[in-house]
Amino acid sequence: MPVERILNELKKYNKVGSRFTAWRHITAKSGIYEEFPEWTEDKLVRILKEKGISKLYTHQASALESIKNKKNVVVVTPTASGKTLCYNLPVLDSILKDENSRALYLFPTKALSQDQLTELYQLVSALDEGIKTYTYDGDTPSSARQAIRKKGHIVVTNPDMLHLGILPHHTKWMDFFGNLKYVVIDEIHIYRGVFGSHLANVIRRLKRICRFYGSSPQFICCSATIANPRELSQKIVGEDFVLVDNNGAPQGEKHFLFYNPPVINKELGIRKSLIKEVARFVAYFINYDIQTIIFARSRLTTEVLTSYLKDFLAKTGRSKDMVRGYRGGYLPNLRREIEKGLKDGEIKGVVSTNALELGIDIGQLDACFMAGYPGTISSTWQQAGRAGRRSNSSIAILVASSNPLDQFVINHPDYFFGESPESAVIDPDNLSILVSHIKCASFELPFEEGENFGTKKLRDVLEHLEKKGVLHCVEKKWYWMSEVYPTEEISLRSASVDNFVIIDTTDQQEQVIGEMDKASVPTLIYEGAIYLHEGEQYAIHKLDYQNQKAYAEKV
Repeated sequence: MPVERILNELKKYNKVGSRFTAWRHITAKSGIYEEFPEWTEDKLVRILKEKGISKLYTHQASALESIKNKKNVVVVTPTASGKTLCYNLPVLDSILKDENSRALYLFPTKALSQDQLTELYQLVSALDEGIKTYTYDGDTPSSARQAIRKKGHIVVTNPDMLHLGILPHHTKWMDFFGNLKYVVIDEIHIYRGVFGSHLANVIRRLKRICRFYGSSPQFICCSATIANPRELSQKIVGEDFVLVDNNGAPQGEKHFLFYNPPVINKELGIRKSLIKEVARFVAYFINYDIQTIIFARSRLTTEVLTSYLKDFLAKTGRSKDMVRGYRGGYLPNLRREIEKGLKDGEIKGVVSTNALELGIDIGQLDACFMAGYPGTISSTWQQAGRAGRRSNSSIAILVASSNPLDQFVINHPDYFFGESPESAVIDPDNLSILVSHIKCASFELPFEEGENFGTKKLRDVLEHLEKKGVLHCVEKKWYWMSEVYPTEEISLRSASVDNFVIIDTTDQQEQVIGEMDKASVPTLIYEGAIYLHEGEQYAIHKLDYQNQKAYAEKV
């Protein structure tokens, strides 16, 4: 097999003046299985068996047992271990038993929402029981939104849309919130810092509205490996959780290597170009037909690496399209095309920012390169896990840059392999964030005397907002008074939602090729700038601020 062949080549290279500082072999592990619980609907079990799922992994069985016992659950297992079934199975089972049952799925990105929906659609179609599953985000047409609110059994969305487009309009969702049984929060490890603190307050608002309509949903969370998944889930949701981490999924063997490029200037501590070293390795791997993912630390590095690899393929007479870039700013249809090419095996290499670190299905890759330390132990393992999903052998190689953090990690491999992943830290009661969401919550429903919003500061904040003229207190109820719509003032990710589109005017034809967030426009796509897209160079010749368009031509 190509993976074994290249491992033998690397072992030979490792003996002769190698720059490898670590080579860890992680042995393969067989799956551990359990039977489906007796309470599961027969038809659902039959459909799963037809799809090749004849038994559950131990962690899936444990999660289902806790969910059946009305416990909130957080599932923490490696990439591609079947976490999705931990929530799809109980949700579908509850809808089969009660057609009024509803579920809300929260994913951190629209791309991940669309990807996870594919697996759910397949199950729902096979069941043929009229279960309605919809995506509800900024791209959902206005004409479809009413039907989703009325008929949707499972609504898939993201925190931003829940905050901006669902909770403020909860009166249109009365039936949905009144029958909401499950809330699924996938990739919960993403919600740290400001983003996680905002989400915790959005969940407070969600639970408040559910109480108003008479429901008390269970929460099912999934996470990559972090130090404190249970604590993080409890802080975000404000309730107790059961931790499920007894992974029963099979794992293929993995070889994890650390590589430090040679020093070319001892006085300045400068090493050989990280990008060129990674490109050299990856070209070698692609030559062996080893499907490879390369993670880069920035959009610029992603594009430069893509360009280098395309040039290599052209020199060897192979198609440039065997290597593609992948990052934020690419149009959704282009990203779907790249994901499909990876799954089909047509694309042999993809250079990505951390956009592919999350669980988007890109098939089973053989190798992973990290061009620079990703910044945390958790992210490093998450990226390495994108190769060798399920039971295949795989290789992960971390290539260090010259920066001090990279050099510390690469020269102290025992620190990396011996330390636990970092904790995810949030502060839902941060006053700035808390006040913003109390404004939103009071717009949605008036606050009553003695009401709980997960914080002891509530009464003080309400009285402060009353003095500011934002709220008005009548018979111990605080009502929203301002004419301003509060949710529009808050960005959950502290990022601009206004994007410029980049238009290719080569050959007098105008075609949108990408987009750029407004904050990055002055430094990345100013007039005269060179914009890199899929390894190609474009010169920005006109910037239209009024219509938020940048016009470019191929160089």
